Amino acid sequence: QVQLVESGGGLVQAGGSLRLSCAASGRTISRYWMGWFRQAPGKEREFVAAISMNGGSLDYGDSVKGRFTISRDNAKNTVYLQMNSLKSEDTAVYYCAAGSRGVTGRSGYDYWGQGTQVTVSS
Repeated sequence: QVQLVESGGGLVQAGGSLRLSCAASGRTISRYWMGWFRQAPGKEREFVAAISMNGGSLDYGDSVKGRFTISRDNAKNTVYLQMNSLKSEDTAVYYCAAGSRGVTGRSGYDYWGQGTQVTVSS
C-alpha cells in the first residue's frame, strides 16, 4: 500500500504561484504513475496532471497547460505540482494519486491523498 500526504496549499492572489508537494510512504513511488486531480465545490473531480514512472511522459489537463508543471523525485519519494499564473478558477481541493495505470482517468489510480486546499482570490 501507498500512503500519500499533500502539502503546500493555501491562499494566493490571482497571478501568483504555489508549489504543492505529495509525500509518499509505504512503497517507493518509482513503480507508479503519479497524478494530480482537483475538485471544486459542487464539481466533479478533474484531472490536472500526470507523470510516468521515470518522468518520461507528462500529461496535463487543458485548463492548466502552460501554467502548471508536474515533477517527481523518486529518491525523495515525492511528487510536486508547480502552479503559476493562478486564476480564481483554480480554486479547489487538490489530490495526489498513485497508480499502476495512471494517465488521465481516475480508474488508473489506486491510492489517494486527503487533499490540500488551494484558494485563489481575484
